[in-house]
Amino acid sequence: MNKPLLQFDSIEQAASLPARPLHLAIGMFDGVHLGHHAVIEAAVHSARRSHGLAAVLTFWPHPSRLFRPENPVRLIMTPDLKIRQLGRLGVDAVITQNFDAGYAAIEAEEFLPQLKRALPTLTTLYVGENWKFGRGRRGDIAVLLAEGRKHGISVVSAPRINQNGEPISSTRIRTYLEEGRMEEVNALLGYSYFAEGVVTPGKQLGRKLGFPTLNVGWEPDLRPRFGVYAVQISGANGIGPLAAVANYGLRPTVENSTVPRLEIHVLGPCPFTEGDALSIEWLSFLRPEKKFDGVEALRTQIALDRDAALAWFARR
Repeated sequence: MNKPLLQFDSIEQAASLPARPLHLAIGMFDGVHLGHHAVIEAAVHSARRSHGLAAVLTFWPHPSRLFRPENPVRLIMTPDLKIRQLGRLGVDAVITQNFDAGYAAIEAEEFLPQLKRALPTLTTLYVGENWKFGRGRRGDIAVLLAEGRKHGISVVSAPRINQNGEPISSTRIRTYLEEGRMEEVNALLGYSYFAEGVVTPGKQLGRKLGFPTLNVGWEPDLRPRFGVYAVQISGANGIGPLAAVANYGLRPTVENSTVPRLEIHVLGPCPFTEGDALSIEWLSFLRPEKKFDGVEALRTQIALDRDAALAWFARR
């Protein structure tokens, strides 16, 4: 039976970790993609060999919220989902440090000594080779190695992993999400991009058109491209995954909305109803959102979308 994941809201809180050799992976880890896996899995494997603990130090909010609040980085996943994904990689603990002005002002040379004082069993740090830290992002791997030698802490830097000749990065994944390139998003993540939400009451328009839909409450920080997708849905009750077609967008044909909606039509009998918690895996982008001349034109297009999704699953 797996041990429960330990969670801490600051480095100081994590001082209560068991007194075993601590292997600590550090980074923002938005998306917990395959490039992040290399860093985190190195910490997990080393911790298992030394009968130590594997932990992740991550941050909230994203530093861009502090340094350019007018245009912050839009995140792939929420902190809760990130913690869950980190737990699936086998870490024992996740520390989420508040990234505020005081924390950002720590000098690069003081970062590791502060860490060692709060976490006295710290033996090894694991970071990506391009990780920067400290005031003004002045700290790099060279600084970390030098400080590590002073304080008896090993430093492991994982090289960036490439896919199709380009580094795997959260920035690249964000771009692909906004372009609707789901196969490429999922290849970089190492799992299917997913949304989670509860089925909420709708206007029953889909039912009137002959295509009943589930309206799922979901408000991501980074919005995928508006349009129609082939998806799989699963319920918290263990039902699924079921093939489905989803529409995400502003529904310009039937309303002048400014808040996008996620609507899902199951390609078969639908066992879900209002109040059910769902997880939706986004598999393939079928077409962009567009405004139709009227409800009948919309009905025709929905039928075509259903057929396109069925064909996609048949090819798969």
